[in-house]
Amino acid sequence: MIKAGIVGGAGYTAGELIRILLNHKYVDLSFVFSTSNAGNLLSDVHQDLLGSTDIRFADAVDFDADVVFLCLGHGNSKAFLEQNVFNESTIIIDLSNDFRLKPDAEFQGREFIYGLPELNKSAIKEAGSIANPGCFATAIQLALLPLADAGKIESDVHINAVTGATGAGTSLSATTHYTWRDNNFSYYKPFTHQHMGEINQTVGQLQSGFEKEIFFLPNRGNFSRGIFATAYTQFDGDLEAIKKVYLDFYADAPFTFVSAKDIHMKQVVNTNKCLIHLHKHNNQLLITSCIDNLLKGASGQAVENMNLIFGLAQPEGLNLKGSYF
Repeated sequence: MIKAGIVGGAGYTAGELIRILLNHKYVDLSFVFSTSNAGNLLSDVHQDLLGSTDIRFADAVDFDADVVFLCLGHGNSKAFLEQNVFNESTIIIDLSNDFRLKPDAEFQGREFIYGLPELNKSAIKEAGSIANPGCFATAIQLALLPLADAGKIESDVHINAVTGATGAGTSLSATTHYTWRDNNFSYYKPFTHQHMGEINQTVGQLQSGFEKEIFFLPNRGNFSRGIFATAYTQFDGDLEAIKKVYLDFYADAPFTFVSAKDIHMKQVVNTNKCLIHLHKHNNQLLITSCIDNLLKGASGQAVENMNLIFGLAQPEGLNLKGSYF
């Protein structure tokens, strides 16, 4: 059994991670650390766990755990690791953006591998530390990876993506209250979203000499979870040929699927899947991508990385039924 722990156990991603790990046949969830909830039952905070576990939030960390998931706010993982030193053999999987970019990947003798399995599976298998990708970054990169790998991004890319309210975390703000979100829609951080660094880094890694612009407009949706992204760029090639490029690229990816039909978000909510659809209009290639932001965009992908590191089947513990209706 893999002895696993979670640091920062009260948020949405931690709640999903707890749910997955409790039902993972090769994992023993040994602690869930939370400074604000120590001593409380997990089910007092994550109420969907009532009847599933009697574990309580811990007030201390097991520094000898086999794997530790950091579910801390952006900027807080680095601070936590500066004050808390884990055994060198402990795998650290960080869900913040602290270590995703190459200049930040080396920290305290650890090298954080960017944990996008469809891109870095071989490196992930040998990793001691993982920087889990961002949710928008996951959806958008999976839309663009095959095109970039084939060297076919020849013009600027325009991306519009909408995320559910859980993408903002549990802390309340003016734009997360029900009365604001309900029957409402807005954009935020136009063209400056923090996930752009990851996206540009990956596209540049796959398509040497890439110098075009990627324009990303993120939006807030009036639903709880999921990301629906559309990307379009000028493309003079054949649609069926580029579909084959995508199908070949994801042939060995157990969670990323190229759909022959239009896709919608209910197909992926509550699953670890990413669905991709390709459409061409005149000389514009439209790539649609959708994921569950809390699973494939966060906790599910983190468990994929754990499975790969410990030599398990990549889908272990992640065969989840979507909330289709």
